[in-house]
Amino acid sequence: MNSFMKLATIALLFGTGSTLLAQEKKEEKPIYEFTETVNVKHTPVDNQGSSGTCWCFAGTGFVEAEILRLYGKEFNLSEMFVVRNAWTEKVNKFVRMHGNNTLSQGGEVCDVLYMIDKYGMMPEADYSGKVIGEERHMHGEMNEVINGVARAIIKNGNKKISPAGPKALQGVLDAYLGDAPKEFTVDGKRYTPKSFAEAYRIIPADYIEICSFTNEEYNKPCMVEIPDNWTWTPAYNLPLDKLMEAVDYALEHGYTLGWAQDVSNPGFSRKEGVGIVPEDPKDENLWKEIVAEKKVTDEIHQAAYDNWDAGDDHSMLVVGIAKDQNGNKYYKIKNSWGDAGPHKGYWYCSEQYLRQYTIFFTLHKDALSKAMRKDLNL
Repeated sequence: MNSFMKLATIALLFGTGSTLLAQEKKEEKPIYEFTETVNVKHTPVDNQGSSGTCWCFAGTGFVEAEILRLYGKEFNLSEMFVVRNAWTEKVNKFVRMHGNNTLSQGGEVCDVLYMIDKYGMMPEADYSGKVIGEERHMHGEMNEVINGVARAIIKNGNKKISPAGPKALQGVLDAYLGDAPKEFTVDGKRYTPKSFAEAYRIIPADYIEICSFTNEEYNKPCMVEIPDNWTWTPAYNLPLDKLMEAVDYALEHGYTLGWAQDVSNPGFSRKEGVGIVPEDPKDENLWKEIVAEKKVTDEIHQAAYDNWDAGDDHSMLVVGIAKDQNGNKYYKIKNSWGDAGPHKGYWYCSEQYLRQYTIFFTLHKDALSKAMRKDLNL
C-alpha cells in the first residue's frame, strides 16, 4: 500500500470513528426522564445573576403565580424594587438591635409579601435595578457598601443616631439599583407602587409557613431558627408525613409553594437538574443511573437540620409533581438561575429530597385541606 493509500485509509478510519462517536453521543439518553402529573400555572423562569437574592426571585415568582390564580393576570414584577425595600428594613432593624441581628443579602419568600404590602410593587420593565453597566445582577460591591453604612451607624460616633444614616443608605441603593419611579403605566392606566399593589392585592395574613421539626410541638407555630429569617417569621410545625401531604394537596389544588431549602449537598446535581438523597452518596453509579434513595424519617430530617447538613442556602418555587421512568415521585421546581440545566431552568427534586432538605414552605392558607386547617386552628 502506498503512502497516499495509507493516509486515505487512516483518514477514512478516523472519519468513521468520529462519526460513530458523534452518533453515540447524539444517541446518549439522559439518566432521568420525567413525566409531569401536576403543573400549576406560573410565570417564566428568571435569573438572579450574581446576587444572593434567590429568596426574592422565588417570592416574586410566588406572588406572580398568586396573581395569576386570583386575578387571571400575568405580570413580570420587579425583584429589585423588593430588594431595595428589604435592605431598608434590614438596616433599620439592625440598628434598632444595636447590630445584634442578621445583616446580609439573604432572606425568605415571605419577605416579599411583607415588602409588597408596605411599599407596593411595580413591573420589571419599570425598575430592573441594572444601572451599573452589567447585563446580570451584580451585588457584591453594593452589599459591602451597605454593610459599611450600617456598621458605621451603630458605632454611634456622634453619641446619637443621626437622620443622615437612612439618607446615606437610600443614596447607596439609588447608586447601585437606580431611582425607583414614583409612577408608571400598566395596561394604559397610571399607578403608583402602592396603588398597583392594591389593584392586585396579596394580603400577607392570608399566607402561612409550614415546617417539620421534632424539637417543637406539632400543630403549633414555632420560630424557624435560621439566620436568613431576619423578620422572625414563625411557621406551623407538622410531622414530616403531614408536611408532605400538605405539599401534595396544595399542588393538586392549583397552588404553588415558596420553598426554603438546602442545595449544597451531593444529591443536588446541576448537570442533571435533579435533587435526590442517594442511599450511598459515594455510589460509583451516582449520576450514571437511577440509584436507590434513603428513606428519610422525622429523626433523619431533624438530624440534618441540627448538624447543618440541611441549611437554608437557597429558595425556589414548587410548581408541580412528576415521576421518572421508574415511577419514582418528584416535584417540579422553578429555579432562578436562568435557563441553566437540562430542564431549562427547572429542577426535579425527589420526594425524599424534600423530606430531607426542606426548612419551610410558604403557601396560602386555603392551600391546606379543611382537616389540616382545623388541626392548626386556622
